[in-house]
Amino acid sequence: MTKNWLGWLQAANPDVICLQEIKAHPDQLADLYLLEQLGYEHYWYPAQKKGYSGTAILTRIKPTKVEYGCGHCDYDFEGRMIRADFENGVSVMSTYFPSGSSGDVRQEFKYRFLEDFQTYVDGLKQEHPKLVISGDYNICHKSIDIHNPKSNANSSGFLPEEREWFENFVNSGFIDSFRYFNQDPHHYTWWSFRAGARKKNLGWRIDYNMVSKELKPNLKRAQILCEAVHSDHCPVLLELDI
Repeated sequence: MTKNWLGWLQAANPDVICLQEIKAHPDQLADLYLLEQLGYEHYWYPAQKKGYSGTAILTRIKPTKVEYGCGHCDYDFEGRMIRADFENGVSVMSTYFPSGSSGDVRQEFKYRFLEDFQTYVDGLKQEHPKLVISGDYNICHKSIDIHNPKSNANSSGFLPEEREWFENFVNSGFIDSFRYFNQDPHHYTWWSFRAGARKKNLGWRIDYNMVSKELKPNLKRAQILCEAVHSDHCPVLLELDI
């Protein structure tokens, strides 16, 4: 917010914004009225732990329903997913997948999350087939999605088991909207703050707008907005023609 994100938001003018790792409760944010002045309703799902995790959805289109969490206490305690359903039949979920980079305990937590998330989404699609799952997946799907696949072969976020899960997730009925339009290398969404990684474009593509196959006819444009510098991640755009 201190890096003129609201100015960027006004210029970009999206209908729906999905945020992850908000690390804040709404009562800590003094500028929420400015979002309302821009025409956004805002829905927040912070973690119980202060300064950690959490997700949110901002929308100019009034949802018919907002669902907080997935009913699994371990993930809901960390505020890892929030979903907005809309009158046109589209549902948009903002999801923050766990990171396993801090050690074995969190890596095992991540593997449990991946398994449970797939089960949850399989059921959700029966009720909401037009589904967009936006978020920080904390996984690079393929070698093209990471700046140095060889040196990161044993790094959390690019482990074989994680990549296999992602491939299976795609095969369960989802489209990687960015790759649907762009097969070129060197497109990333996250860069370490260390060693000038962003200037050198030494990044990882770990943020996705995954779209259920039922929305394939509605795909219009997808883009990584790497010039928007408000955090170590950048925004990822999806445009649907509905």
